[in-house]
Amino acid sequence: MNRGTVIVGASVGGVRTAQALRSAGYQEPITLVGDEGVLPYDKPPLSKAVLAGTATPEAITLLTEQQARDLDVRLVLGRAGRHLDLGAGLVELDDGERLPYDDVVIATGSRARPSPWGRPEGVHYVRTLADAAGLREGLRRGGPLVVVGAGFVGAEVAATARKLGVAEVTLIDPAPVPMGRVIDPATAARLGAVHRDNGVVTRFGSQVEAIEQIGDGLVVLLSDGSAVPAANVVVGIGALPNDEWLASSGLVVGGGLHCDERGRAREAPRVHAVGDVARWHHPGLGTARRAEHWTNAVEQAAYVALPTDRVRLERPVRHHDPDRRAHRRRSAAGDRRAGRSIGADDGTAAVRRPLCHGTGSARGSRLGRLAAGVHRRTAGRRRRRAAGGRTGGDQSALAAYFATR
Repeated sequence: MNRGTVIVGASVGGVRTAQALRSAGYQEPITLVGDEGVLPYDKPPLSKAVLAGTATPEAITLLTEQQARDLDVRLVLGRAGRHLDLGAGLVELDDGERLPYDDVVIATGSRARPSPWGRPEGVHYVRTLADAAGLREGLRRGGPLVVVGAGFVGAEVAATARKLGVAEVTLIDPAPVPMGRVIDPATAARLGAVHRDNGVVTRFGSQVEAIEQIGDGLVVLLSDGSAVPAANVVVGIGALPNDEWLASSGLVVGGGLHCDERGRAREAPRVHAVGDVARWHHPGLGTARRAEHWTNAVEQAAYVALPTDRVRLERPVRHHDPDRRAHRRRSAAGDRRAGRSIGADDGTAAVRRPLCHGTGSARGSRLGRLAAGVHRRTAGRRRRRAAGGRTGGDQSALAAYFATR
């Protein structure tokens, strides 16, 4: 009897893997396991539309119960993987249930890197629907917001909070510019300027020393001796892959599940990984990389769904390359550096999005076309005044770069 495929993780990577398997003609059982007790949902909108109140949980649902039935996918929600028994071909869940498999896909994603300054009341992460709801309720109560970390989540939260009417928003990051790991320094500096134009106080180049609770509020202490009062603090300082539950399996983990260029775990070809938890081998670079991006999870899911024993292409499949699109843009721009994948010390890939003309101008680029999504009500007028009456141009191309996730 065929056991089918068990997918552990019900965010975009897991859902898209299930859908891709069925689209490719896979007819064996599929079980999709999610650790949250709600239907699978899209996470990038949490720090934007969901926080702003313009999108409901239903609007960001990735897979409804009816769609799961139509796909003949069994949903197991509110339970998490606890152990993977490679010899027996079993996934053990945290409630003791054991799910047999022929193939298993690890799509457990990542979690917010914990605050090293503790988490007193009023300190938030934004990784789940519950997180976003809690932060929105905190913002409704009023008071200053401090955002620690100027990456995707931090930049999005700061912009959304201003859109919601939060009067005092401070964005803090030890780097000299926001989002420096994913866009070039000049563009990142202009993005910082857009935030300031829209009332966000930026404290770039500043280290947080402590977050302390004083009375009914919080105070964020910085390395320069200054203190920033807050009613709410969002900590967005990166993410950690959810791979600890695999340590007892004997698989190679650490900064993600280590896989070959086809997404198969080392020494375990019937174990696959997609999304933030996957550390795929990159043949061109000769190293293993994690790519924390929605698009990467979707592409890996479609790729991993193909080479199962029952679903094979007649032609060879090119290995998945998360840098492929960036390299194409780089070639079109004639810029040998703009599309290069860069990484943190742990080998996390962050693909730079080069500008289309390689000249420092964002006009005409994908970045530019998506620019109006953040601060749209007030930024245009301020930018035109700052530019002496010109419309468009570099700054109009920056504000919603991070809305592409």
